[in-house]
Amino acid sequence: MRAMVLEAPGRPLVERELPEPKAGPGQVLLRVRACGVCRTDLHVVDGELPDPKLPLAPGHQVVGVTREGRRLGVPWLGWACGECRYCTSGRENLCDLARFTGYTLDGGYAEWVVADLRFCLAIPRAYDDVRAAPLLCAGLIGYRALRLAGDGERIGLYGFGSSAHLVAQVARWQGRRVFAFTRPGDEGSQVFARQLGAVWAGGSDERPPEELDAAILFAPAGELVPAALGVLAKGGTVVAAGIHMSDIPGFPYELLWGERSVRSVANLTRVDGREFLELAPRVPVRADVETLPLSEANDALERLRTGRVRGSLVLVPGS
Repeated sequence: MRAMVLEAPGRPLVERELPEPKAGPGQVLLRVRACGVCRTDLHVVDGELPDPKLPLAPGHQVVGVTREGRRLGVPWLGWACGECRYCTSGRENLCDLARFTGYTLDGGYAEWVVADLRFCLAIPRAYDDVRAAPLLCAGLIGYRALRLAGDGERIGLYGFGSSAHLVAQVARWQGRRVFAFTRPGDEGSQVFARQLGAVWAGGSDERPPEELDAAILFAPAGELVPAALGVLAKGGTVVAAGIHMSDIPGFPYELLWGERSVRSVANLTRVDGREFLELAPRVPVRADVETLPLSEANDALERLRTGRVRGSLVLVPGS
């Protein structure tokens, strides 16, 4: 099978011809139909996440089919022990022994992938393969972050990319008002946010016209934490939704005072996955998608690195 392989962090992926993987007990072999490109893939490839499996096929927004034609999604959380205090309390996303698709397990930048059947998700019939792929991480993490942000009406989204353009649709459906923050001067993304119902869109260096009840940070820039706190109403929450972020600079206690809080979102649970994929067709959540052939994975990652993406990029083997 063909695969785009990471041989060492900080180096481009290499196209390789590999043996077709074999499914073990409790696993399923899937022919990959689509795999979304995620910023976490970039963190793995660039070496910002330590100790990846090497060599590695990245990718954790995988839509595939079994030889019998059953369609399944393979998300980031690929395995958890099921026995620790986290797993037994509904927090399998925090399992210390957890394994992750496209990081410590081979992922979907390949023609075939093996996955633990217990951690695969059923794909709603309303979505084709390409538009389902971004739901499996961008959508899931956005959904979990929105839940942890609380019930506030005024929601700020920092970094209007793959996750934000999906969660904005859920927030609007819930009756909330969305305020979108982009890279300074990125007028294209600001127009895109308004098209999806944002009541305001501007640069991350700007203040919105009113205070926010919560802010979700999808951009991995630590300096956005005090910036978001600075526009938050009392009692509001800043949610850091990425798996990696640059260092958060020091800030005065005054920004946190007033029962404001800062918290992170770590991975996802299978319950998150089932809830969101049941909700998505009802909204309906629609992914704005551009497809590329698997062989152009490095180009896709470079576009993500430099912010030249509207919505989601999806790799399609054989295209």
